[in-house]
Amino acid sequence: MRVFVIAGEPSGDKLGAALMAGFRSLMPEAEVEFIGVGGPRMEEAGLDSIFPMDDISIMGLTEILSQYPALKRRVNEAAEAAIAAQPDVLVTIDLPEFCLRVAKIVKARSSIRTVHYVAPTVWAWRPGRAAKMAKHIDQVLALLPFEPPYMQAAGMRCDFVGHPVVTDPVASEAEAAEFRNRHGLDSAPMLLVLPGSRRSEVARMGPVFGEVLRAVCAKRPEMRIVVPAAGPVVGMVQAAVADWPGAPLVLDGAAEGAQAEKRAAFRAGDLALAASGTVSLELAAAGTPMVIAYDMNWLSRQIIGRMLRVDTVTLVNLVSDTRAVPEFVGKACVPAEIAKAVLALAEAPEAQAHAMALTMERLGQGQEPPGIRAARAVLDGLGRSPDNSPET
Repeated sequence: MRVFVIAGEPSGDKLGAALMAGFRSLMPEAEVEFIGVGGPRMEEAGLDSIFPMDDISIMGLTEILSQYPALKRRVNEAAEAAIAAQPDVLVTIDLPEFCLRVAKIVKARSSIRTVHYVAPTVWAWRPGRAAKMAKHIDQVLALLPFEPPYMQAAGMRCDFVGHPVVTDPVASEAEAAEFRNRHGLDSAPMLLVLPGSRRSEVARMGPVFGEVLRAVCAKRPEMRIVVPAAGPVVGMVQAAVADWPGAPLVLDGAAEGAQAEKRAAFRAGDLALAASGTVSLELAAAGTPMVIAYDMNWLSRQIIGRMLRVDTVTLVNLVSDTRAVPEFVGKACVPAEIAKAVLALAEAPEAQAHAMALTMERLGQGQEPPGIRAARAVLDGLGRSPDNSPET
């Protein structure tokens, strides 16, 4: 069996490697060949990337426009390689600006089955994207349990295969206790502050979170502040917290052992204040209650605010079908109101326990790993049975 697979950023590389492992687990007696584009995890799993994944790992409209000619060349190169390889299936992973363009070319010139892994957020905004996808995508693999109906309504097969957060390691209580001891936190109440992983997010949310902490620490001076910083923005975060109260402890995401340190911090934290994003699922996995906040520039706020089709963007709220996590987005991103929510959560952190547990259950915790489920769904779409059946 031959699979042409494309991933264009680290999260997609992680999904791709798990998918590759899933195919091999389900088809141990068959030869499975992988061709395409991927990063270090997929290469370690056996992919010989036709060009570096970093060439297409570009985020943001301005960046995409400035490098459009180079990206277009890579789109054409990937599409030509897929057509020439004549694989059983083309699997594109997230990064729709690149991947769906490749799929469109491949579908126009061949009968290769096309699968897109990670459904676009049509439930939140721009629902018309699903209908456009359906012209050249046969099947979608969804990370969130409520997404399949949106894709199916547009005419595509869609399988919920689970979210990768359910297979990520979570620190133990002993590791959390060791983290507290190592940093002299002892039994003090601990607030995790996560201002984002991109420079634009830290620049916008850093001052807001600083104002929130001034109000929180004025009421709770014993509160200890821990800031897990993503590797690319460590310097920015360190500069941003210089005038924050509470003598914040910044964890360097680029340091050796950074991921284990971050996991221990998440488990050790009593509560968290975080910029909106998938971090809410990481916190839920660790059982850490949270307050979510996010803001954007004025123009983006006006445009996106008018296009949003949901009343919450926090994944824990959406997956659990509750509104347990306080959220302050756009014009609601007001430091005084956010501080009130943080203080209220500090008094009753157990209020989110059910929603977090339900979220993890609905995302597939304790079930077959997402990589295997994704491979199984692809095989089923091809009309093939895996060599081994799921346990019953």
